[in-house]
Amino acid sequence: MTEQDVPSVSLLIGESWRRTYSPIMGAETAARISDEDHTLQRIAAELTDTNKMSFVAERPDGSIAGYAMAKMNEAGDVMLDRLHIDQSEYSTALAANILHAVFAAHSGIPSIALEVLEGNDRAMAFYRKHGSKWSIAGPRRTVQKAMHR
Repeated sequence: MTEQDVPSVSLLIGESWRRTYSPIMGAETAARISDEDHTLQRIAAELTDTNKMSFVAERPDGSIAGYAMAKMNEAGDVMLDRLHIDQSEYSTALAANILHAVFAAHSGIPSIALEVLEGNDRAMAFYRKHGSKWSIAGPRRTVQKAMHR
């Protein structure tokens, strides 16, 4: 991912977040959280953070079709913090391809953690399909560990 991708990635995340979480938490809350968490400045800053790795999937015309970001903490644990794809890419292999790129980039790590808000059944089914094991952490979040393949 490059700095030139930041505006497209920000737009992709914002649209994906609102589409996914508005039915779960309400449109106003989803928009507020997305507006706070997915700013151009924040995404650009992640590019220079050596503990974060960003991935984009581009279409042949250069437009961004998908995005993921994984981060590593001080203990060396990795968390898949974001994985978003354009709605037009649903039911394609794009999300799985990005997930596998994240796994490949962290091949020495035995598992990758992630959080999915309860109610995001599509994401839960996707991660379950790709070998994830679930555990519950807190009233609104479901945490899972995805094992490398």
